[in-house]
Amino acid sequence: MNILNYVQARFESLYLGRVNQLIPLMQKRFPELGLVKEDCIETNWIGSVLYMAGGLIGYTSNETLEVLLNRTKISGLFTYKGKSDYVTKPITLAGLRGLWSLFYENDGRDAVVQFAPYGGRMDSISESEIPFPHRSGNIFHIHYAVSWEEEGEEEAQRYINWIRRLYKYMEPYVSKSPRVAYQNYRDLDIGVNNHGYTSYKQASIWGHKYFKNNFNRLVRVKAKVDPLNFFRNEQSIPPLMSKGKN
Repeated sequence: MNILNYVQARFESLYLGRVNQLIPLMQKRFPELGLVKEDCIETNWIGSVLYMAGGLIGYTSNETLEVLLNRTKISGLFTYKGKSDYVTKPITLAGLRGLWSLFYENDGRDAVVQFAPYGGRMDSISESEIPFPHRSGNIFHIHYAVSWEEEGEEEAQRYINWIRRLYKYMEPYVSKSPRVAYQNYRDLDIGVNNHGYTSYKQASIWGHKYFKNNFNRLVRVKAKVDPLNFFRNEQSIPPLMSKGKN
């Protein structure tokens, strides 16, 4: 069955200040958006958390902050697959048009691509200051996400194949050597360990994508604080001299 799809662009941002400070700033820097006071919601920080979580979890503007304490808010089956990229050069118009075309496919009807701009304060912090290394040189970060409600492995594979094709398509337009990624959108397509035990070489595949040169420092820290690799997950950092199997 063919389903009529459309692509919707939304511009959402969090500004730490008053709305009367933001409007003239946006009129100067991004006049194309035509931002007016009525487009803004002025709230405290925790109120912004409620707003930002709404699109993902289903909160509405009428709910109180106490809803954030509800750990069972999401109901029904909701399955998600995410991937990420960093962009260091502007994506061409042809590249963007090709990206949009993928969203007109039926398997991309519930997909999202989020562009998060970098620069400013992010550029002023050294890559080695903390484990998070994605600093100067990045224009923006991309989060690719697709979700579905259908049950079954065959249905799931359809959507996973779709986002993998999207990720492959974006390869010419994003970071290279390595093609880095955002660790909090953990992508098991990059690689996984052997049931909790892995070699340094194997873990380097995802470790350098997430942490760049900081990965080696994290391995040394891991060797000191958790040499037996007790705390681990599918893409955890191994100790330099693992006591488990390689």
